[in-house]
Amino acid sequence: KPPLKSLHTNPWRLEESIHRVLRHPAVADKSFLIHIGDRSVGGLVARDQMVGRWQIPVADVGVTATGYHAYTGEAMAMGERAPIALIDAPASGRMAVGEALTNIAAAPISTLGQIKLSANWMAAAGSSSEDARLFDTVRTVGMELCPELGIAIPVGKDSLSMKTVWRDADGEHAMRSPLSLIVSAFSPVTDIRKTLTPELRLDLGDTALLLIDLGAGQHRLGGSVLAQVYGELGDVCPDLDDPDTFKRFFGAIQSLNQAGHLLAYHDRSDGGLLATLVEMAFAAHSGLEIDLSALEGSEHDVLFSEELGAVIQVSTEALTQVVDLLNAQGLGHLTHRIGTPTQDGPIRISKAGKVCFSQSRSELQALWSETSFRMQELRDNPECARQEFQRIQDTGDVGLTSLLTFDPQQDVAAPYYRKSKPRVAVLREQGVNGHVEMAAAFDRAGFSAVDVHMSDLIEGRQNLRDFTGLVACGGFSYGDVLGAGGGWARSILFNPGVREEFETFFHRSDTFALGVCNGCQMMSHLNELIPGASAWPSFQRNTSEQFEARVVMVEIQDSPSIFLNGMAGSRMPVVIAHGEGRAVFRGTGSEEARVALRYVDASGQATEAFPFNPNGSRDGVTGLTTSDGRFTIMMPHPERCFRSIQNSWQSQDWGEYGPWMRMFRNARVWVG
Repeated sequence: KPPLKSLHTNPWRLEESIHRVLRHPAVADKSFLIHIGDRSVGGLVARDQMVGRWQIPVADVGVTATGYHAYTGEAMAMGERAPIALIDAPASGRMAVGEALTNIAAAPISTLGQIKLSANWMAAAGSSSEDARLFDTVRTVGMELCPELGIAIPVGKDSLSMKTVWRDADGEHAMRSPLSLIVSAFSPVTDIRKTLTPELRLDLGDTALLLIDLGAGQHRLGGSVLAQVYGELGDVCPDLDDPDTFKRFFGAIQSLNQAGHLLAYHDRSDGGLLATLVEMAFAAHSGLEIDLSALEGSEHDVLFSEELGAVIQVSTEALTQVVDLLNAQGLGHLTHRIGTPTQDGPIRISKAGKVCFSQSRSELQALWSETSFRMQELRDNPECARQEFQRIQDTGDVGLTSLLTFDPQQDVAAPYYRKSKPRVAVLREQGVNGHVEMAAAFDRAGFSAVDVHMSDLIEGRQNLRDFTGLVACGGFSYGDVLGAGGGWARSILFNPGVREEFETFFHRSDTFALGVCNGCQMMSHLNELIPGASAWPSFQRNTSEQFEARVVMVEIQDSPSIFLNGMAGSRMPVVIAHGEGRAVFRGTGSEEARVALRYVDASGQATEAFPFNPNGSRDGVTGLTTSDGRFTIMMPHPERCFRSIQNSWQSQDWGEYGPWMRMFRNARVWVG
């Protein structure tokens, strides 16, 4: 066993500890990693990392829908507690499983046994006593804990060469990674609409925050982030001590969620209770009044121990029912009322009648986000990184909103559904992967969507004369290399037969076309073939110098676009995912172009500021149309958020469909 020494937290100041822990990479904001990955592709993502109006990356679980009509789905979550393997390797394995399960508990799952695990084992096999630690941990996870929980591990992998050796003038050196188990949990979801998030609700009257402490008051700090930020390890670490209690906890969360009693949920892991609470406040831009008097131990013990557990938000009206259910599950002695959220004000923590910490939410969130900002500043355009970081301090930022000039629940295309199903060619090129969700959106609006690859047109298997509509889809054409949309356009412009086919299609009076993302870039290069498109810009590298995947606000302009008829003046969120979305006009500016969409800031003004404008387009331009409105191009992805459930944040008055569904229905109305 390794030599260990106990932790002594008495010399550590609470404020300093809080600030250090919030900056630690295991706890801190991960936005710099999340925004560069396309997490909306496919149009089936119902819960991604980003939560709430301000898109804070604190979600416990990822959830996807099983289809474009479905409310069933799949959940996935992860767990890892590698640092505590330096103290107790089997405990690290049990805690990795426990963390994956407390994360996935945020999704509505019928039974614990529905969950399947994937285990990724990493160790420096053959080195010191690592083989023994690996054996003991595999045995406790595979032969003891998971059978007791009733969970199978049907798949996994191992990386057993986690050691490197090198020589220099001082001799031979070796670096070994400690035993690590990364657990991925997967499960069917009964109703994706009931997925819980850490975002506190401030619009439902008085509420209470309850801590369900599966550590049963032990507050073991060994291997915690608190220990790490002071260069310590500790000698006693958290563990999953009682599988039966854990099963009852999981069942209680599912029952409370099914009954509609849980307004917010966040598990306790890296950073302890402190991180759990402040992340819930960050998601809601709220204050907190926290009283730790019901919990034994010092402030450091209570706030920073990383025992398993969760914080739930419940209405005070339902508090008695919630407590009764937890008591019935034998969890009453583990449940503590610890405070309440506030509309504004600081994050204030008290114990035994004494305020031991108080600081504004924005200041703490800036500390939490600084690590992400510093990395983003080095990697991307530093000015864009600074603008995004400064947004945290803007108390007037209302985040995502929905201000509509139309009723999103009105189906304007309903009278046309029985007449016919006009054929629309869903066009794609090598690497395009946004075509299925586009087809789904047109299908729901009463069209017959047909998969058409460029090779089908080049080789004569399909012809555009057979279609009323054409939509050029987005998502990584030509592997998303720089200028990929231009390359797509050249495959049309430099092929005389295909060029003539497109030009003929565009000049027919009964046709329409839409270009999105890569398809927008491609169609902008075809402007010489499209009547009324001569002033369209080209789309070039984002000012941030990075691929940007976000949810941003746009305002629909007054334009002749058939897609946006009756929507002018509306401001609403939309998904973007592109690396080259900056509109660069060939002439003097956008005056001659018919602008259909602009990015807007928190006050609703067209903007070039990052991240409200994720690509730096002049005057916020991100969508254009032609003089007759039959042809529209845009960088955002309305086809990935036409259902309300597809939106990372949604307004309560949208219903089944989000406001972008109106766009596809408008096209059906125009066809007649």
